[in-house]
Amino acid sequence: MNRRVITGIEQQKKNPYRVNIYLDDQFAFGLYKAVACYLKVGDMLDEKDIQALEEKDTTENAYQKALKLLSYRPRTEYEMRTRLEGYGFLQSTVDAVMAMLFEKGYLNDQQFAEEWIENRTTFRPRGKRLLRLELIKKHVGEEDIQSALAALPEEEQLIRETARKYSARLKDLNEDGFKKRLYGFLVRRGFLYEDIKPVLTELWEEHARLNSEENEVLENE
Repeated sequence: MNRRVITGIEQQKKNPYRVNIYLDDQFAFGLYKAVACYLKVGDMLDEKDIQALEEKDTTENAYQKALKLLSYRPRTEYEMRTRLEGYGFLQSTVDAVMAMLFEKGYLNDQQFAEEWIENRTTFRPRGKRLLRLELIKKHVGEEDIQSALAALPEEEQLIRETARKYSARLKDLNEDGFKKRLYGFLVRRGFLYEDIKPVLTELWEEHARLNSEENEVLENE
């Protein structure tokens, strides 16, 4: 079997995470440092060794792309697998990378669902039905979705919290205008009519009282 000797290992100028491997004083291939870390000048490589190194390098390349995707935002298992397959990696490479991500805890659909719901509830509140549909589109499993939704308060409380944040924009409206605008907003946020209706009058009364108190303060200044 033809064996070649490593005569040089040099860091690439354009990518500090990769090195160039020279065999018999000629450039042979590039590798990620994580793959080449056990190599040294003087080692002998045959074709089988080289093929194994190149396969490991391909896996490392896919893994680095996965980490880059995760640096932008969390991903579901489905999203990550779809993106890696879209880069053209073989199924075996994708499977290997997915296993690495799971082992390190970088992929967790239940955690993704919990963080998604927490973020939505904080910045763009919406009903459980719409949250569930959003997570289904992300291909999160039903069990993970239900587990994450269980941490939310009752739908009526969600409506109150969402409405209070929005009602400040409706300051100068009368009761009919206030209820119409607020109802439309809550429906777009995924809340159901039967859940919204019982609290509309309560929210109007609260809104009107706060406006009255504010006007009284202004008049007394």
